[in-house]
Amino acid sequence: MTSRERVLAALHHTQPDRVPVDIGSGPTTGIAASTVHRLKVALGLCGPDDPVKVVEPFQMLGEVDDALREALGLDVVGVASRNTFFGFESARWKPWRLFDGTPVLVPEKFNTEPDADGDIVQYPGGDRAAAPSARMPRGGFYFDAIIRQNHFDENHLNVEDNLEEFAGLSDEALAFVAGEAARLRETTDCAVMILGACTAFGDIAHVPATSLRDPRGIRDVAEWYMSLVIRRDYVREVFRRQCEIALRNLELLWSAVGDRADIIYMSGTDFGTQSGPFCSERDYCTLFQPFQRTLNDWVHEHTSWKTFLHCCGSIAPLIPHFIDAGFDILNPVQTSAAGMDPRMLKETFGGRLVFWGGGVDTQHTLPFGSPDDVRREVAERLQVFSPGGGFVFNTVHNIQSDVPVANLRAMLDAVREFNAG
Repeated sequence: MTSRERVLAALHHTQPDRVPVDIGSGPTTGIAASTVHRLKVALGLCGPDDPVKVVEPFQMLGEVDDALREALGLDVVGVASRNTFFGFESARWKPWRLFDGTPVLVPEKFNTEPDADGDIVQYPGGDRAAAPSARMPRGGFYFDAIIRQNHFDENHLNVEDNLEEFAGLSDEALAFVAGEAARLRETTDCAVMILGACTAFGDIAHVPATSLRDPRGIRDVAEWYMSLVIRRDYVREVFRRQCEIALRNLELLWSAVGDRADIIYMSGTDFGTQSGPFCSERDYCTLFQPFQRTLNDWVHEHTSWKTFLHCCGSIAPLIPHFIDAGFDILNPVQTSAAGMDPRMLKETFGGRLVFWGGGVDTQHTLPFGSPDDVRREVAERLQVFSPGGGFVFNTVHNIQSDVPVANLRAMLDAVREFNAG
């Protein structure tokens, strides 16, 4: 099989010739820039002074380029967003260094400066005249949003304030996505993933609005979570209006891209904590699910794409509702969370949901275990998740900066050995 045929077989719950593998196709299946650099150096794909391109500057994820993808035997490519969390384009690259000295390339308007504590602050739109919207702690590897909650009148909340970052796709943005999807289809045999536009409802990464110079509305993370209970009508109206924008964007994306893409990344909203869902089944089904179903139904009725849901945590009670909402794929399959036993997940939901992740625990095993620990866990997960298709190997969320190269090699070797057998 080609890589695309392999992934499509898995997505249709038929057994491919081998388990498809993804690293780096999306914002939650990626790998930290510093780890990309160390891995490429170890594989002889670059020198110690050669920079790695940062394709997602909020999480500081590194580019998995053609050479690395071929060396690792990966089956999926993604069209990265032209716009970043900070409101500037991923374009016109310049050199920069992480705290650990890793050489990277960042967008031209990636405009940082150290504060009094040695942390690095980032600005919306790269505009230092604005208040900073994110902070990388001294010695850190990625940014945290800075909460910039302005006063709001509880009795006069304006839905428009929480819709400012959601907009229709421009002709330029559509041309970029269409061009990249066409290029990847022509130059690789991989499955192609694109990002949805405004299709994630209540994604907490978007709430602080790190791209806006003067965010209005409810922008404090704790305040937003409380709003799901005490301001339900307001949140529902935000979602309703966002859904209208998203539907128009889906129509535009399908017209521009068509079947040159195979998967659309619809949502990164997390509904789980380490110990259980953060909301009740009733709250999910009444507040989120109707809008998710509307978008997924449109995709299934009008396109050939499969829909991708990223949701961390202990979410087993919500999975039937995700399926009812029309999601085809679940990522990252956080098997380290309570109630997320791999065998139970596969036996209960494996015929109706594709598991994209769960291949190895990135909280404990991959960064802190031995290579033998990694090899054993990967082999076990492959044996559990792979039968009958419905599985794309990926780690549990992004590969972080502190992962030893020896452990990455053990992970990849275990996948190759399983597929060879």
